[in-house]
Amino acid sequence: MPPFLLNKRLIILLVCIIVLVALVGLSLNDRRNLSWPEVFVKDVVGWTQYVVQSPLTGIGQVVDNIQDLRNTYEENKLLKSRMDEFSALAVKAAAFEKENQELRSLLDKEESLSNYSAIQAEVIGRNPDRWHELITINRGSQNGVEENMAVMTAQGVIGQIRHVEAFTSTVQLLSSTEPSNVISAVVQGNENVFGLIEGFDEDQDMLRFAKITTDRTIEKGATVITSGLGGNFPKGLVIGEVTDVVPDEYGLTQTAFVKPATDFYDISHVMVINPEINPVSPDEVTGEEG
Repeated sequence: MPPFLLNKRLIILLVCIIVLVALVGLSLNDRRNLSWPEVFVKDVVGWTQYVVQSPLTGIGQVVDNIQDLRNTYEENKLLKSRMDEFSALAVKAAAFEKENQELRSLLDKEESLSNYSAIQAEVIGRNPDRWHELITINRGSQNGVEENMAVMTAQGVIGQIRHVEAFTSTVQLLSSTEPSNVISAVVQGNENVFGLIEGFDEDQDMLRFAKITTDRTIEKGATVITSGLGGNFPKGLVIGEVTDVVPDEYGLTQTAFVKPATDFYDISHVMVINPEINPVSPDEVTGEEG
C-alpha cells in the first residue's frame, strides 16, 4: 500500500478522535440550554421509556400481588393444618386425661373392695336402640366373669352381667326397664330402710326405690347402697342418692326416686365384682349398719 494512503487514513482517524473528544466535552459542560437535537432526542427517549416502563411496572405489580396472595394462601393453609393438628391433639389429650382419671378412680375403688375380687373391663359396644339398657364389655368366661355378677364404675353400681361369652359379656344396666331388673338395697340414715330398686323412671331419669312402708322416714340426699340380700350384689356398693319420696296411689307404701351415682350415658371403664364372702342376713346388715 502506498505511504500517502496510510498517512491519509491516519489523518482522518485523528480528526475523528478530535471531533469525538470535542463532542464529549460539549456534552459534559454544564449548560442551561440544550440544542434542539438534544432536546428532541431526550424527549423521544423519555417518552419511549415511559411507554415501555408503565406496562412493565403494572405487570410487575400484578405479579407481585399474585405472588403475595399465593404466599398468603400457603401460609393460611399451613396455619390451618397446624390448628387442625393442635385441635386433634387437644381432643386426644382430653380423652387420655379422662381415661386416666377413670382408671385411677377404678384402681382406688378396687383397693377399697378388700372383700371382693374385681375384674377390670372396658366397654366395647352399645346398641343405639337400647342405649340405656345394655352395654358390651371385653371380658368373658375366660376372665372369670359369670352371669348375675355386679358391675360398677368408680362412682357406683351400674348393673349386672346378663349374658357371658368366652371373651365378652353383656351388662344389663340399672336404667333398663326389664321387669327382672331388681336389686335389694338399703337407704342409709339414722334408721336404715330396706327396699328394692325396681327399674328406671324414664320421665325423671331416676331409679325407683319401691316397697317402702309408710312408717319409715327417708331424708332427701340419703345414700342408697346394695344391701347384700339375695346373693347377686355384694353389700355396701353405692347405687345413688335419694332426691324425692312419694306415696303410691293407695297410700300403703312409698317410693323414693334415686339419682344414680354413675352417668349411664357415659360409661367407658367398669369393674365386674366377684364376691368372695357369703351373702349376709338382714340381722347382720342391721347390726353392722347400726
